[in-house]
Amino acid sequence: MSKRPGTIKKIFNINLLNKDLPSKNRSDEKFYYYYDILWKEIDK
Repeated sequence: MSKRPGTIKKIFNINLLNKDLPSKNRSDEKFYYYYDILWKEIDK
């Protein structure tokens, strides 16, 4: 989301395998890919 007034800047489709235990997704290499992308968007 953008700063005030809040609007949606971008939508990300995040596809991680483990739907039952989200904490296990941290071992998936895709987790770090999404993590980096989301933090770059927050810093803008």
